[in-house]
Amino acid sequence: MWPLDPPAITARNSYNACVASTKDPYRRTLLLAAGDSVEAAGERFRQAAQARTLHELLDADFTVPGVPSQDAVQWIYGNGMVNTQLGRAVYDQLMAAPEDERCPLCGHGVVRTLDHFLPKRMFPALCVDPLNLVPACADCNHAKGDARPVDAETTPLHPYLDHIDNDSWLDARVAGTDPVWLEFYVSPPPTWDALLIDRTRHHFDLFGLAKLFSVQANRTVNNIRQYLTSAFAAGGADLVRAYLTEEASTRLAHRPNGWEGVTYRTLALDDSFCGGATFT
Repeated sequence: MWPLDPPAITARNSYNACVASTKDPYRRTLLLAAGDSVEAAGERFRQAAQARTLHELLDADFTVPGVPSQDAVQWIYGNGMVNTQLGRAVYDQLMAAPEDERCPLCGHGVVRTLDHFLPKRMFPALCVDPLNLVPACADCNHAKGDARPVDAETTPLHPYLDHIDNDSWLDARVAGTDPVWLEFYVSPPPTWDALLIDRTRHHFDLFGLAKLFSVQANRTVNNIRQYLTSAFAAGGADLVRAYLTEEASTRLAHRPNGWEGVTYRTLALDDSFCGGATFT
């Protein structure tokens, strides 16, 4: 939902880092021999992501040759990436990518884990592919679960690949006044195609962003209530609106679709709110 630069490390280099320290000679031989197949699987993944056909990928094309799927995930990801020095360096590099440790799936939570965009249980050949590993907060990781896309319209947005933040797509309206309550929604620009609109709205619903943002907006209003009351007493609705507009401009310049900036913008445009109806 909120973009990240694609990882610089390749799928093959990540895989090699995760299997290189395997202590068991037979296991290490099996894993190293599967390197070409894993690299090819990564290329199929990238091509499908580019074509927006991830839902068409077949589990059978993403196994690790000679290794049962459950063992592959444990050996390569559980042991190799999480518990070896070389693999952990890749893990830490991916975890450090988001600015201010902000979850790219919701734009609010703190990054706590790496989420497999395509489930590692079904796609073991991608279990340490950097493009398939998205740093995420615990809530988003739980909301997404172990599901795989079933069609193009319900494929969540991929932070490395779907860079939609150049457009303004998040909006809100004042839906209640006692207390003030903002209702957030996806407002796509006219340049978007139908598939991108469907995917964005699905992503918005999947991760519960409407409620998440509304709760945060309500807290923001409570935090600034005393200042708004003072500003209204000093300069009326015009001073309140000027303050809200300036705060919106500052925040939206940094994050065009951040809930904070949209909150201030929405309140600045609401005559009833600026007139003191809900905070004085």
